[in-house]
Amino acid sequence: MTSIKLHNTRTRRKEVFEPLDPQNVRMYVCGPTVYDRAHMGNARAAVSFDVLYRLLRHVYGADHVTYVRNFTDVDDKINAKAAETGRAIGEITEETIQWYLDDMAALGVMAPNKMPRATQFIDQMIAMIETLIDKGHAYEAEGHVLFSVKSYADYGKLSGRSVDDMIAGARVEVAPYKRDPMDFVLWKPSSDDLPGWESPWGRGRPGWHIECSAMAYELLGETFDIHGGGNDLMFPHHENEVAQSCCAHPEGGFARYWLHNEMLQVEGKKMSKSLGNFFTVHDLLEQGIPGEVIRFVMLSTHYRKPMDWTAEKARIAEIQLNLWSQIISAHPWVVAERDVQEIQFDIDFAPLEIVEAMADDLNTSLALSRLIGLSRPIYPGSGFHRADSREGNFVRQLFAGCNLIGIDLLSYLDQKQNCELNHSEETLLNDLSIALFESRVKAMETKDFSEVDRIKAALVEAGVEVRMSKAGVDLVPTPAFDPVKLEGLT
Repeated sequence: MTSIKLHNTRTRRKEVFEPLDPQNVRMYVCGPTVYDRAHMGNARAAVSFDVLYRLLRHVYGADHVTYVRNFTDVDDKINAKAAETGRAIGEITEETIQWYLDDMAALGVMAPNKMPRATQFIDQMIAMIETLIDKGHAYEAEGHVLFSVKSYADYGKLSGRSVDDMIAGARVEVAPYKRDPMDFVLWKPSSDDLPGWESPWGRGRPGWHIECSAMAYELLGETFDIHGGGNDLMFPHHENEVAQSCCAHPEGGFARYWLHNEMLQVEGKKMSKSLGNFFTVHDLLEQGIPGEVIRFVMLSTHYRKPMDWTAEKARIAEIQLNLWSQIISAHPWVVAERDVQEIQFDIDFAPLEIVEAMADDLNTSLALSRLIGLSRPIYPGSGFHRADSREGNFVRQLFAGCNLIGIDLLSYLDQKQNCELNHSEETLLNDLSIALFESRVKAMETKDFSEVDRIKAALVEAGVEVRMSKAGVDLVPTPAFDPVKLEGLT
């Protein structure tokens, strides 16, 4: 059996992964708060742990892995969205959950085994809070229930911070009912216009941290194998989860391995609305960037390193995927066997060198490099000749390796084929390419680029990627190409 090594945040070192029960490998990952579209940071966490889920299924068997990823559907951000829009909270959360599922599916993210919603586990949260009060780890004050941080001696070990450092560096809510500045809310009162549930402490709603502790306990037990999420959740969210869970169930150890993915940048800068470089997965998909391209770019950087999304990386990813799709196109039996016989290529033909790269702390960048090396001899037109059976085996391995890391070459191939142009569309784009080039030459003389900008804007709106260089203009239709929007432009 393949030996998996994972960097454990709790111990700050890479360790051999040894599940409590190889017949029931259990993983919990913090999911999104559902009030808006998923941004690229949300997607990076989903893709990173999807890779781990695929690897665990490959090594231990699909029936022996349980993956839980939650939805936070009770939160002040959701309440604010409802007040701002005048829409019902349930309507917002249902819509946003479906958006998230659709966008993640477009990136090749498999559905976890269980996707609990916080509102489905209110009773379990109340029960855990009562246990914490009974054990002296929580207290009621002015309708709130708070966790007493000083009651848990190991608080701060996950994030590697002392309580004093955390107080100095954190945005600690100042409230007169707190015994200590670091104490955090387990339950808070709700007014009539906010979601609320009856509890021993009056009508109210849970704090953010308690939900994951309660759901993980109910669905995975007092001790399970892996807990994951973005490193922005390490403190305070994950630190608080550990404290609650270990105090409520001291006989257990909560999560044994902790994994955290690094954050995302855009063109070298932190993604933020204030910098104008904030965008969602849906934004990229609407621009015609295939989900496989987005996933490829994400996997090209190790999950524990900051990932920089750039247009150049997306372009390079598309070139590589185009080459791979050409290989698949040249071997139609791949499609036939997949559709008719439903062969599990990832199980039967995944190259060992790809599996080993993934098993080394999810080294997807190395896995991609090895897949590129594996496929290079069989590129169409490469001039490299193999016996048919030998070449067929290479194609199977390429397809299997891509499938194992979650890149669906058949789906990508379908999208590329859907982008094929008829004669009139080719003529239209050729004419516009010439018109744009001539307008650019004229603009260089007059310094008036208004016509260039007008044509470019219309092309982008119609789902055409515009690539300009000194040599000329290249117009590349995306899956969102709509020639109707270009009528009257020439």
